[in-house]
Amino acid sequence: MESDEKLLEGALRGDEESFAVLYRRRNGPVYRFALHMSGDAALAEDVTQEVFLALLETGRRFDAERGSLLSFLYGIARNRVLRRLENKPPEEPVAEDAAADDDVLDDLTRRETIEHVRRAVLSLPPLYREAVVLCDLESASYDEAAVALACPVGTVRSRLSRGRAMLAQKLEMRAARSI
Repeated sequence: MESDEKLLEGALRGDEESFAVLYRRRNGPVYRFALHMSGDAALAEDVTQEVFLALLETGRRFDAERGSLLSFLYGIARNRVLRRLENKPPEEPVAEDAAADDDVLDDLTRRETIEHVRRAVLSLPPLYREAVVLCDLESASYDEAAVALACPVGTVRSRLSRGRAMLAQKLEMRAARSI
């Protein structure tokens, strides 16, 4: 399996197959990041497309010494999502389809829980939300998140800690209201 860096080199030379393989490999994580950050599936799709177009235009700026290509893509996606969110009022999050379940009540409870967590994540300030999304939802390492967020690893750790605490508080408040 070719590395992301080799695929990027090929794509930048005009090799469509290299670009297609790279896109298939990395569009899912970029899309999920954009969706978790925005709560808007259409915006996430647009941002994902923009990220890969931008990669073809700015891919020569990628430096493997600074981090992985996925971190570079997250950084592009972050900038695109934040720019879009500045110009758009927040929308209701898109409900996630839960797997079919024999017990309708369990299914409904699960959907409500997923929706509550999604709303709680979306309600976090962007600085904390992006750290939670990258590290907790996308399983990025602190180093990868630092590259994507263009900040030191210590800053990622502190934002993640604060974001987790805020998220826990929001979810605890919800649980207390539902008792």
